[in-house]
Amino acid sequence: MARPRALITGAGSGLGRALAHRYARAGYDIAVADMHGDRARAVVGELASLGGEHFDVLVDVADDASVESMRDAVRAHWEGFDVLINNAGVASGGSVADSPMDDWHWVINIDLLGVVRGMKAFVPMFQRQRRGHVLSTASFAGLAGAPGIASYGVAKAAVVALSEALRAEMEPFDVAVSVICPSFFKTNLLETARGVDRKFLGVAAKLMDSARESADDIADYVFNAQQRGDFMIIPTGPERMRWRVKRWFPNLYFRQMIKFTKQLQLRASAKAS
Repeated sequence: MARPRALITGAGSGLGRALAHRYARAGYDIAVADMHGDRARAVVGELASLGGEHFDVLVDVADDASVESMRDAVRAHWEGFDVLINNAGVASGGSVADSPMDDWHWVINIDLLGVVRGMKAFVPMFQRQRRGHVLSTASFAGLAGAPGIASYGVAKAAVVALSEALRAEMEPFDVAVSVICPSFFKTNLLETARGVDRKFLGVAAKLMDSARESADDIADYVFNAQQRGDFMIIPTGPERMRWRVKRWFPNLYFRQMIKFTKQLQLRASAKAS
């Protein structure tokens, strides 16, 4: 029996790397796609001990031609595959009033249009084979409506809406679609973040430092949710509850979110001083 196969973008570090390990442990062959070739090759080397046939692919999801080259490289190895995880992404901070347009263009081109490019590259294949699963990494920021991360939250909210549309479009083809909405966890996301003033950086770093879950924990939850066929994948319990409160009691959620944000900002400011 053939081994299942998964292509994961942004798999050279962070959640992408953790997902590559989790799927490889479950018996998948992995295409490790990343814009940093050395990181992708390193992850392929790590996966070797888990068995299977894994390979690295160089890709910049912000570039049309690069994603098309990734598609061609994957086709050269596989005639088809089972799971696509559009995971590559970046972070940005700043309010609607203060964040520069360059930051908006940058984060939307990577976090939203990078997912669109991945879908357009492989959705026709999934339709032809009439099986498979497309997952895309958004963020709880795309559901939260929180202040100070306007461009990032909007890009991630669009990934949720995009996944909802694709889910409906793929239903006739028996292809599943999911969207991943993690909250902060220990990762290297802030390494490339833009528009981060001291207040935002302090809040984000505090949330990451205090997170109970590691990237491996998030990846394990995502894998199990994908196997169940869940659409909305929110890996942490508090955020699952917050999402329900927002849907059922939006005004209560708004008051709680503002209070929570102010508390975090005060703690971050006190820690920085």
